[in-house]
Amino acid sequence: MDEFLKGHAEVERTADGLVPHRLPAWARAQCPDPQLAMVESNPSGVRLAFRTRATTIELDSRRTVIGFAGVPFRPDGQFDLVVNGELVGRSTATGGHRVTIDMATGSATTTPGPVHTARFTELPEGDKNVEIWLPYQETTALIDLRADAPIEPQPDRGRPVWLHHGSSISHGSNAAGPTAIWPARAAAVAGVDLVNLGLGGSALLDPFTARVMRDTPADLISVKIGINIVNADLMRRRAFGPAVHGFLDTIRDGHPDTPLLVISPIWCPIHEETPGPGDFDRAALAEGKLRFRATGDPAGVARGQLTLGVIREELSAVVAQRAATDPNLRYLDGRDLYGPDDYAELPLPDELHPDDAAHARIADRFTKAAWLPS
Repeated sequence: MDEFLKGHAEVERTADGLVPHRLPAWARAQCPDPQLAMVESNPSGVRLAFRTRATTIELDSRRTVIGFAGVPFRPDGQFDLVVNGELVGRSTATGGHRVTIDMATGSATTTPGPVHTARFTELPEGDKNVEIWLPYQETTALIDLRADAPIEPQPDRGRPVWLHHGSSISHGSNAAGPTAIWPARAAAVAGVDLVNLGLGGSALLDPFTARVMRDTPADLISVKIGINIVNADLMRRRAFGPAVHGFLDTIRDGHPDTPLLVISPIWCPIHEETPGPGDFDRAALAEGKLRFRATGDPAGVARGQLTLGVIREELSAVVAQRAATDPNLRYLDGRDLYGPDDYAELPLPDELHPDDAAHARIADRFTKAAWLPS
């Protein structure tokens, strides 16, 4: 089955099945952070792609979902069926392993569950290109793929490869399904093949991520930088600019002339003028709701702490400096994708992540503002 996978770095064979990873093992070994391990194994942008005459297709898998005690689990993930470029079916994931984390003690309890079968019927007759996009926020072990006619890998369609890196907003956040996340929407409109390195909570300018991007074949590259660095309170202004330079230097080692777009954060009021760290809103948690807040002191900006406003200033300056000798480098202000007026109309439900309608808006604006073909 792994010969049909696209959008991943490698596949791990486990007791549950084949688990696609978006970071290779050598990169994962350099950062044994459980949060990174979780998000890179969430197959955002990963899909099975094949050609077939089948009218019925079934996919067996077992998922692993992670939640917090006292807070409802996220909505169940979706398998999206795309035929000849059109979304024609959706199957809601069930069963699998449920891991519950107690935030007070850090302990985790795992409740095992059964295999899920995503079954799609009444597909159009005749030869067709089929994609099954995997749930973007659930680690998914693939077990078996069945169809009522032979399947074979799709022939190379000569489409450009777009390699994107970003935070949970690029990973998917609150989108309705795997083809509804803004990078997938934009890729579909532009007719490009997406490799999504949106890593929720882990877009942190990690050197291993830059090396993965350096070594990944791509015709178009974008990096969306900032929100995770602020809400992790990871570094100070003195370190941020050189870290961005180093990240871009590494990408350029493997892609010296590839169009490269640097995107600053979208509008997020809690961190516009207030540094991190970000934290759960405990009052909301007590009501069973998930919301985030900033816990830093705005006075810390004078001591070098980062806000989204500071991040945008630094990114703009870095790109302007480099663009003097790198004509294929561009900067895009994230507020052009989602700004204050958008927040007033489509507020961030948890004060950090856009909803499905906002994903659609961000994708539409990105395809118009960026260099993706259309």
